[in-house]
Amino acid sequence: MTFEQVKSQDQAYILHTYGRVDAALVKGRNARAWDVDGKEYIDFTAGIGVNALGYCDPEWSAAVAGQAGKIQHMCNYYYCPENTALAQELSQASGMAKAFFCNSGAEANECAVKIARKYGEKRGAYRIVTLENSFHGRTLTTLAATGQEGFHREFLPLTEGFLYAQAGDLAGIQALLDGSVCAVMLEMVQGEGGVIPMDEGFVKGLAQLCREKDVLLLIDEVQTGIGRTGRFFAYQGYGVQPDVVTCAKGIAGGLPMGACLVSERLGDILQPGQNGSTFGGNPIASAAARVVVRRVSEPAFLQSVAEKGAYFREKLEAMPQVEYVRGRGLMLGVKLKEKDAHDVLVQCAKAGLLILTAKELVRFLPPLTITQEDIDQGLAIFQQVLAQ
Repeated sequence: MTFEQVKSQDQAYILHTYGRVDAALVKGRNARAWDVDGKEYIDFTAGIGVNALGYCDPEWSAAVAGQAGKIQHMCNYYYCPENTALAQELSQASGMAKAFFCNSGAEANECAVKIARKYGEKRGAYRIVTLENSFHGRTLTTLAATGQEGFHREFLPLTEGFLYAQAGDLAGIQALLDGSVCAVMLEMVQGEGGVIPMDEGFVKGLAQLCREKDVLLLIDEVQTGIGRTGRFFAYQGYGVQPDVVTCAKGIAGGLPMGACLVSERLGDILQPGQNGSTFGGNPIASAAARVVVRRVSEPAFLQSVAEKGAYFREKLEAMPQVEYVRGRGLMLGVKLKEKDAHDVLVQCAKAGLLILTAKELVRFLPPLTITQEDIDQGLAIFQQVLAQ
C-alpha cells in the first residue's frame, strides 16, 4: 500500500483520537525505523517509551516467537510459568512483594485505586490525593485522578473522591488528610504534564507524612519505570519505598502489559473475584517482559541509560535555540526559546527524526538501547531543524 492509501484507510475506519504525523512505519531495528516508502528515521520516541529495547531486539523477538509457538493464552484459572517467573523477577528488581498483571497503565492505576479504596473502606476513608498537572490515564476513574482540567471537559461526571494538591506543597497535602483520605498518588516525573521531576525532599517528606497518617503512597511509574530514568524504578533514586507502584509502557518491550505491584503488608488485600483481567499475565507478553526485566535490571545497563541521558542533556544544552532541558535519564523535555514544539515535531519527521511533545516542550523517550551513532545522527537532524 502507498502512504496515501494507508492514510485514507485510517481516516475512513479509525476513530480520530490521535493527531497523526505523515509517516506509516512498517519495520524497525533498535532506534531506526522505515516507512512504506522506504524512508529511514531515527526514533527518539520508542513508541512513547514502550520499546525499551528498541524495535525487534533479537533476544526479545526470539522469546515472543518461541512462546507463540507453545501456548499463546490461557484462562486465569490456571498457572502460567512465564507469568509467575516474571512476578518474582519484578518483585526482586523493585523491592515490592506481589503483582497484579493487566494490559495498560490506566488499568494498572485502576487497580491501585481499588487497592487504596479497599484499604480505607473499613474506616470510611475513600478519597485519593493526586497532584495538579499529573496524568494517570484515560478511563473515567484515571481521568478523575489526572490533575488537569483540560482532560476532564466533555466527560463529566467523573468518578468522585479525588482531591488535587500542588507538587511540593507538603503543608497543603497534610491539610487534606482529614481522615477521609486513603492514599496519595503521584508520578516521580510528570510526563504528559511537561517532563517535570519531583523534588527529592518533597517525595521523602510525603512518604513520611503518609506513614504517620496511615495513608497509602501510590507511585505511578507507567512512563518512568523499567529503566527509563536510569533506575529500574524512578522512586529508587528518591530513597523511598511505596505501598503500591504501577508500571506499563516499557515493561514488555512493545506488547500490551501493565502491572500493579504491592508491598508485603498489602499482599493479601485483594481476594479472588475482586479484580481481574482477561489478558492479564498473557504468556507471550510475560515471555517478552522477562527479557526486558532481566536486561534492564542489570546495573551496567542502568548505568548506560544514565550516561546516555547525560550525553543528550549536554548536547541539547549547547544548542543556542534551547532554553532549558529537564527530566531524568532518557526521559527528557526540551524547552525551545522561540520555535513551537509541535511545528518542530512535524519538521523533524519530514527530515527523518521522530520526536514527541509534552505541553510546550519537545520530549525525547528514545529506546534505552539507542547507540551513540544514532544519538548523534538524531541530534544533528534536530539541530538542523531548529536552525531553519
